[in-house]
Amino acid sequence: MPTAATEATGLDRFSLPDAGGHFGRYGGVFVPETLMTALSELGAAYEVARKDEAFQAELRHHLKEFAGRPTELYFAERLTAHCGGAKIYLKREDLLHTGAHKINNALGQALLARRMGKKRVIAETGAGQHGVATAAVCAKFGFECVVYMGAVDMERQALNVFRMRLMGAEVRGVEAGQKTLKEAINEAMRDWVTNVRGTHYILGSALGSHPYPMMVRDFHRMIGRETKEQILAREGRLPDEMIACVGGGSNAIGFFFEFLEEAGVRLVGVEAGGRGITRGDHAARFEGGKLGVLQGCKTYILQNPDGQIELTHSVSAGLDYAAIGPEHAFYRDRKRIDYAYACDDEVLETFQLCSRLEGIIPALESTHALVHGLKRAKQMRRDELLVINLSGRGDKDVNQVAKILGVKL
Repeated sequence: MPTAATEATGLDRFSLPDAGGHFGRYGGVFVPETLMTALSELGAAYEVARKDEAFQAELRHHLKEFAGRPTELYFAERLTAHCGGAKIYLKREDLLHTGAHKINNALGQALLARRMGKKRVIAETGAGQHGVATAAVCAKFGFECVVYMGAVDMERQALNVFRMRLMGAEVRGVEAGQKTLKEAINEAMRDWVTNVRGTHYILGSALGSHPYPMMVRDFHRMIGRETKEQILAREGRLPDEMIACVGGGSNAIGFFFEFLEEAGVRLVGVEAGGRGITRGDHAARFEGGKLGVLQGCKTYILQNPDGQIELTHSVSAGLDYAAIGPEHAFYRDRKRIDYAYACDDEVLETFQLCSRLEGIIPALESTHALVHGLKRAKQMRRDELLVINLSGRGDKDVNQVAKILGVKL
């Protein structure tokens, strides 16, 4: 039976993806034949695990005892006063172990890999937060761990490279192409093809081939569930607007999922506007992107008229990617989630502002959401509620920001 909320929005969040991994015309499975068996095995294992209360109970245990859930819903009093409009709350995923939401998915997939009898884990990383989370869970459960990272990202996220190596991971630099996230995913997929029998690939965002977009979304759904419970306890009602940054889109879809059928809650994803919306200077897929296939998935992609992937840029390594998760593309078509972008200069300014006013240093990725959130708060009434997902902390970004600002450490 459809719920009143479903009827109000015309959406049923639990009907997607279909059996083939499609969100409308997006998603699917576009991989070499050598990976089809592995993806089928993974999909079957996850279907059993997601319905297995023992698996879910163990995951909840590790999320609480190891990762530090639930995270706080924090009233940003000084940012609220600064904006003079809506009451601003921050969902504090930055307080999790390893420093970002990525640990939610890494724990879920590590437990799944153990259930499947895999001994070796590989991952890709951009900003390094997924790599750090993967290294942490591999250390905890005793997996061999290899993380692929673009050489450019290794330089700008050197702290996270050392953190991964401290926890026993082998970090392999990627020198191809732009030397960023896209190339890291390419190398991880090549590794998986070669070592598929004993290796599990912990993909770090809600993209790639089925079942990854669904699986990663599900492992992050507690962000939205907690937010709904916490805002109702604090304010007695749902927020008017929710905002999250969007690279591949894992933190955002986890944050938004429990609210998709709540017609009165506006949902906004914020992409990387980089140096501005000109070719090669940004990573805002809905600003000039078009339908295509990249790294196993049909979705919106920044590409030239010949289908070649465009160069991308963002001050935040975690958002510097040419494609967006397929579920985001679907909900954008349905006009259920709106999308905006924030540019590098705005991000650097807001990174410093949040640090000064709240004593919270946000990740550059999360700061994209803050940029748009502060703009929206100024436009909203004082009796309205705005919740921003603070998906990670900015310790990893301090050296990079200091360098950009010309500050010697």
